Amino acid sequence: MKSFLCYDVAMEGQKPYLAMLFIQFAYAGMALFSKAAIAKGMNPYVFVVYRQAFASLALAPFAFFFERKKDAPLSYNLLCKIFFISLCGITLSLNLYYVAINYTSATFAAATTNLIPAITFIMAALLRMESITIKHLHGMAKVLGAAVGVCGALVFAFVKGPPIKLYWYSGTEKSSSNSSILGSSGVEWIKGSLFMLLANSTWSLWLVLQGPIIKQYQAKLRLTALQCFFSCLQSTVVAIAVDRHPSAWKIGWDIHLLSVAYCGIIVTGITYWLQVWAIEKKGPVFTSMFTPLALIITAIISAFLWKESLYCGSIGGAILLVGGLYSVLWGKNKEDSKSEMDKQRQVIKEEVILECITHV
Repeated sequence: MKSFLCYDVAMEGQKPYLAMLFIQFAYAGMALFSKAAIAKGMNPYVFVVYRQAFASLALAPFAFFFERKKDAPLSYNLLCKIFFISLCGITLSLNLYYVAINYTSATFAAATTNLIPAITFIMAALLRMESITIKHLHGMAKVLGAAVGVCGALVFAFVKGPPIKLYWYSGTEKSSSNSSILGSSGVEWIKGSLFMLLANSTWSLWLVLQGPIIKQYQAKLRLTALQCFFSCLQSTVVAIAVDRHPSAWKIGWDIHLLSVAYCGIIVTGITYWLQVWAIEKKGPVFTSMFTPLALIITAIISAFLWKESLYCGSIGGAILLVGGLYSVLWGKNKEDSKSEMDKQRQVIKEEVILECITHV
């Protein structure tokens, strides 16, 4: 019985890690499906609208049945906060991301997306939601791990080196998107870089703001469904403003429908809810630190499906990235353990004082 309880406690502690791994696999699938749909001519702004609509429809029944008895009053002030968070974190970040790709390249987009952990760490530290104690080993591990992880992501994206010929690969090497970087004009490149930085910053802000909003509205499924619904309305306005042709909204039984269904139900619906849950358990920095793994997973899947070459630079970047991730997680785990021990000492101290007062 005791061993069963220990196993149950251990599995409970592993759930946030398993949830984040699932999320990154889902994001890797999103990159593959989105690439296929947009390459086939689907408007990216319309893609966001349909994706958010599918997510809202998928989450609404679960939010109603599983949380209908939950006492979570929704005031006008709180509704405005959720609307604002949806605008910043989901609507703006997704649409700005697609605008930035038009000015830069897919490689640059993938690389800068991995700056999200660093941006989130800085935001959380400035808002006093994440502690930085470089006097302790775990604090130094968090700061250095974040820096190493970002460097690894940049090396993974930009440093090629000699290709690694895999046994299933026999074709000619596909052209790198780095050529598109060289061909971009300076003005467009700077504009795209600013858009991408803004997109990543708004997503980081969404991660950071989830913590305070969860404390005010603890029905997580309803919260996620509301954010998806508001984002759908906001993205519709954006899509209509950008492209007013009715033909852009047509969708059939093809890769377009499959992509928006996958991205809406699996990615926007399930993973957003899992992220909200993980943020409540471990905080925004823990959640964002897993972001770079999606890039590695996407590259591996692409190598299998499309026979794309892996490069020595990519392998080196992946090692740095995983090392940085492990360092941050180790520091975070040690910090949580220390915090828990401090709480236990405080409880014991209060009990001893109370016992002394009672005896007196």
